[in-house]
Amino acid sequence: MTRRVRLWLVATGGAGLAALLVAACLRLPGFGGDRHPYGGRAVEASLSRHTANTVASVNFDLRAFDTLGELTILFAAVLGCVVLLRQTRDEHRARPEPADVAPPVRRYALLVLPVALLTGLYVIAHGQLSPGGGFQGGVVAATALHLLYLGADYHALERVRPVGVYEAADAVATSAYLVTGVACLLGTGSFLANTLLPHGTFNTLSSGGTVPLLNAAVGMEVACAVVVLLAGFLDQAVEIVDETEDDGNDHDKERGK
Repeated sequence: MTRRVRLWLVATGGAGLAALLVAACLRLPGFGGDRHPYGGRAVEASLSRHTANTVASVNFDLRAFDTLGELTILFAAVLGCVVLLRQTRDEHRARPEPADVAPPVRRYALLVLPVALLTGLYVIAHGQLSPGGGFQGGVVAATALHLLYLGADYHALERVRPVGVYEAADAVATSAYLVTGVACLLGTGSFLANTLLPHGTFNTLSSGGTVPLLNAAVGMEVACAVVVLLAGFLDQAVEIVDETEDDGNDHDKERGK
């Protein structure tokens, strides 16, 4: 494909996208108004299904199929990074030496770690009740583990981060979201419809029908995906060494002697 053809494709696609955006913006409700057709329906649907957090109701009920797409994008992105960052034949692992950590950094990192981890799990568990949810809580929980890297050393992080286990858990969480949708399809005739389980008592952890299940699946998937993603980049920065570069460094050291 020539450069001219590529430019024409980009220009045509961009013009089509711009036309669709303009058409959509022309039909938006008035800016700053107190009435919004979609917002009113979202709040009504959230309350009718006993979901206190309207945002969670939108993400895991009204547009749960769209959330499945976002989940799939994250899963595919992490899978691509794992493939690209895998150890190649001309690389080997060099075990890093523990670095000296300043006592205040060690003290506060290890002190904040359990608090941050519990905060992430709390945000996931209460996603259908309060601001937050699986996406936000998963990121908090995953990054909390990496405070071990700051407060201790890389070996301590590796002991609580067996990458294979997190990769399997990532796949299980993504599958759990799909299985819940299929169960709704078989039970109610509609994929991801929030009519399979009782809606429970409003503003309790068991309320919202399938919303807590989908939210928990997303939280688990995001947490495991972030751990696997950071593991790939940290391995490249800390452990994996190019043999040609390593030989060159050794040769330079010998010459320096």
